[in-house]
Amino acid sequence: MAPGTDLAYLASELRTAHDITVPKKSLKISAVAPSKGTTVLDPSLLTQDFDLLRFEAAALDQLNIPGPVCDAKDENPSQPTPLSTFLISSPYNNPGHYLDLEDLDTANLIFSKALTALKAVRSDYATAPYTEALNLNTVVQLVGDFAKEEGFEWKEHGFYVVIFRSKLKEIVDSELLYALDYESHREACESGGLLKYWFGAPSSERRNLATCFWRSREDAYAGGLGPWHKKARAAGRELYEYIVFTTHRFTILDGATGFTFEDWEK
Repeated sequence: MAPGTDLAYLASELRTAHDITVPKKSLKISAVAPSKGTTVLDPSLLTQDFDLLRFEAAALDQLNIPGPVCDAKDENPSQPTPLSTFLISSPYNNPGHYLDLEDLDTANLIFSKALTALKAVRSDYATAPYTEALNLNTVVQLVGDFAKEEGFEWKEHGFYVVIFRSKLKEIVDSELLYALDYESHREACESGGLLKYWFGAPSSERRNLATCFWRSREDAYAGGLGPWHKKARAAGRELYEYIVFTTHRFTILDGATGFTFEDWEK
């Protein structure tokens, strides 16, 4: 995604004006009965509203979490719940932008489901310390809950995190910004291993935060090799006063009892 991290601020105005063609990838609907753990609803049942997906963790509603709350919501139990192997893993609830859960082992599957709850918890997230800007404790708690549902013993597991902090120029090409982010994200999803992409809205000073959680550093490297990523990097000076990215290791401890966050060291 790289330079195109701020465009969702403009997307509502551009969605009808800027028609971006993406390959149509059919949703894989599960024909099997739900497992004992948390299943995933068809993405088409969820909102496409950027602000709800970014700031209200609306993607969490895609999880069909077993229990009395979900049972009470089932108004027509005779009709099977439409399930999918595609997870909404960004503010883009569109074909071509989903995480394919069939590609993941159990630990990454559980973490990706928990990341649907990711959202900012401070209004100054663009400049606040990363671990204080997002609800990472909530995500880790969900990892523990989902692991128990699956009967999975969570062992310490690290993930590769990229953070983008940026400041837009005062005047930018909005359509270019939108296209670069949208298509770069699609490339990364097609490459595989991108568990979550989150970005905020620019502050009054045009600053923003964006972040990616990857299965591994190797996945992140492969995901950035496409032509749209190349275009995004080339457009950086045109769109931003600055854009700085840093890489980190996010480790969830044994039993999902907590996490550590540190700079990535080779």
